[in-house]
Amino acid sequence: MPSRFLLLTDVAEQLNVSLVQARALVTSGELPAIQVGGRGQWRIEATELEAYIQRKYAETKEKTSAKTREKSRARAARGSDV
Repeated sequence: MPSRFLLLTDVAEQLNVSLVQARALVTSGELPAIQVGGRGQWRIEATELEAYIQRKYAETKEKTSAKTREKSRARAARGSDV
């Protein structure tokens, strides 16, 4: 059975980012996590990581769609000026 929680190092590896970047995602609240143990080590639920990835896909899709719409409008505007 897969582990419910991931270590910060696991998250960094899966996202292919540095440990510092992974920690920043957690401490900023962008990636929900909990602190456990006396040393307050971070644990990220696997489902939260997947939800974060899906949110990023949706954000990227929206940004690229907006840029495509802007380019289309700009081309249309240039075409009407001719």
